[in-house]
Amino acid sequence: MSTPVSSTYQLIDGKVVSEAIKTKIAAEVVAFKAQGGKTPHLAAIIVGNDGASETYVGNKVRTCEAMGYKSTLVRFDETVSEAELLKTVEDINNDEDIDGLIVQLPLPKHISVDKVTSKIRPEKDVDGFHPVNIGRMNKGLPTFVSATPYGILLMLEHYNIPTTGKHCVVVGRSNIVGSPISILMAQDTKVGNCTVTICHRHTHNLAEITKQADILIVATGRPGMITGDMVKDGVVVIDVGITRVPDATKKSGFAIKGDVDFNSVAPKSSFITPVPGGVGLMTIGALMMNTLRSAKKEIY
Repeated sequence: MSTPVSSTYQLIDGKVVSEAIKTKIAAEVVAFKAQGGKTPHLAAIIVGNDGASETYVGNKVRTCEAMGYKSTLVRFDETVSEAELLKTVEDINNDEDIDGLIVQLPLPKHISVDKVTSKIRPEKDVDGFHPVNIGRMNKGLPTFVSATPYGILLMLEHYNIPTTGKHCVVVGRSNIVGSPISILMAQDTKVGNCTVTICHRHTHNLAEITKQADILIVATGRPGMITGDMVKDGVVVIDVGITRVPDATKKSGFAIKGDVDFNSVAPKSSFITPVPGGVGLMTIGALMMNTLRSAKKEIY
């Protein structure tokens, strides 16, 4: 039986924050172009016909159009060779009109993700996956931060959630979310200055650690793994998980679930992100922000 949800928590609404960010960026683009700046230009490469990837890239292209950006979409069949893909990346690297390049993941198994991400010039790596940009982030230098961690920071800032001196527990250590957000939350920045603990599948007594969290960020891909008995009252919860699970009551046959059991955790939270409707909606806005910063030459 599910626990009734309290009305004392506040939702961290990804749609609200995302729209606010997009409005801000659109105004900046108009002002930048009025001062003689160029139209920001984002290029995306997609390989194969993965349904989720098609949706993500389609949303990015539509957002570019809505915000006054130029966009270029390059499609390849999943049989494309690694050499041909790398050659296309190099061609885009050399196109001075293109400010940002993303290669949509996942890629076919015969293509090395590391080779492809390392081939993108750091100054066009608006996904923040290049080793140079990861290194700059670790040192606290200006850089392109990958979209999901950047989106989390933007959400915390939008809702004026205090972070200084707080204990932030991150569950999950992926290179895309867990590892970078743990570094960013510890840095001496406006949204930072936390004491950070990072947990993973080998962590003993996970619940004892998550109960200490003032801010709990979960990115494991394991639906509902964090339950109400694993958190303390007043915790701020950022649920990055997004997994399809079978649900016969849905027309689609599945439901989207986060890593946090919302019904049992929300009553104990001060702030919490929903799934869907939370962090996932922030990624495109973060990507657009990085592309504009690239066009303005703010990083390199």
